[in-house]
Amino acid sequence: MAQFGTVFCDSFSVARYADGAWQPAKITPLAPLPMHPAAHVFHYASSCFEGFKAYRWNDGKARIFRLHDHVARMQRSAASLRLPVPDADSLAGMVIDVVAQHIGDIPAPPSSLYLRPTLIGTLENIGAAASPSTEATLFVLASPVGDYFDAGARPLRLLVDDQRARSTEQLGSTKTGGNYAAALGPTLEAKAKYGVDQVLFCPNGDVQETGAANFLLISDDEIITKALDTSFLHGMTRDSILRLGNDLGYTITERHFTVDELLQLVATHEAALSGTAACLAPVGGLVYRGEEFKVRDGESGPNTAKLRQALQDIQYGSAPDTHNWLTEVTASR
Repeated sequence: MAQFGTVFCDSFSVARYADGAWQPAKITPLAPLPMHPAAHVFHYASSCFEGFKAYRWNDGKARIFRLHDHVARMQRSAASLRLPVPDADSLAGMVIDVVAQHIGDIPAPPSSLYLRPTLIGTLENIGAAASPSTEATLFVLASPVGDYFDAGARPLRLLVDDQRARSTEQLGSTKTGGNYAAALGPTLEAKAKYGVDQVLFCPNGDVQETGAANFLLISDDEIITKALDTSFLHGMTRDSILRLGNDLGYTITERHFTVDELLQLVATHEAALSGTAACLAPVGGLVYRGEEFKVRDGESGPNTAKLRQALQDIQYGSAPDTHNWLTEVTASR
């Protein structure tokens, strides 16, 4: 299958906000959006998005994973950027309509349909640096994707950066493109200099997240991760893993912890990155101030594998959805 996120379904859903109201959404053939060069998004980064998946089961129907939770997070992102906030039912309906239209395009598990609702400010005003965009476009893209790790999840190496933050304190929990842009430079620099896969941002020694994933420490009986605040993204996969871990008997510990504590704990704890694309990816080593720190034996650990499997069993229909995370969708006629 082609590289993740580069193949798209041939239609998408679009809705526009103007004159103080959202217009009805429409499914249209996938095509470039007509955009004025003065659109707010180009100059002042008024943009937020979501990313989640739908799975096709053997009964021919699709299931969207945590649709309504993603819609709620997008509403919070829109509000934080002072963009027009989409109605929850309308946005969920746009996603469902796109999935219903393209159930036949969803590859069988472990592949899926990756869904990308995106909201952008379109006000044509380059003088609006200190003003919100009063016009907006909301659209939902669909992309058939394979398993993020075709040959299994290879243990990752992370550079521990105890100086820089991925985002700002007020925008860390907003899913906006600016956060990913801010992390790109440090990540590329770290890859070139140290040969690592990602940067674990730990400003002032506070262990937070990487450029595109949350960070967890896992032992045979405990999962440790940073307590929620506005400085980092409140990942849906993170939340799902914590809930499933609780179901499986792990002690769930959400608290602040430092780089010094992290370097001690990796001798006995597995480390993993959680996110929609990669699900739960093992971390095998850390680089800190030029020194290598192996995470346990450097290999993927059994607890990471168990938690990843527990989540995927629900998504693929092999285990009951006791948390009501799945939204069933039937093909449109």
